[in-house]
Amino acid sequence: MLDTSKKAQYITRKFVNHLMQSGKKEKAEKIFFESLNFIYKKEKTEGITVFLKALENSKPLVEVRSVRRGGATYQVPIPLKEKRSLSLGMKWLIDASRKKSGSSILSLASILIEASKNQGECVKKKDALHLVALKNRSFTHFRWF
Repeated sequence: MLDTSKKAQYITRKFVNHLMQSGKKEKAEKIFFESLNFIYKKEKTEGITVFLKALENSKPLVEVRSVRRGGATYQVPIPLKEKRSLSLGMKWLIDASRKKSGSSILSLASILIEASKNQGECVKKKDALHLVALKNRSFTHFRWF
């Protein structure tokens, strides 16, 4: 497995790539690193640790997929691989920051701070998904892969 610094580098590169729009990577990097800088000034903790904590709190462990059996459609809970889980968590963080009005740097920073404290839209989305999976756990026998 990767050591923590290489894993953090990999995750930050992935996040910047998810944040990027229309191939403007420098702009995405600027937004990301400025928001980490803002987090450091506001919270007096390392920005990257807040980011990693936020990502850990917002990434789901399971998801539900629709499976059609005998004319009925069932929501079957499926455990996620680490890569898919990370990707969903990143997308939810970015979507939440884009929905917020104002500066993209400040909105991303505030979303990351909220998620690191186990609050906010992303964590609620994860909890809602886990609740749906929990309610439909009786359909796991429809999973064949």
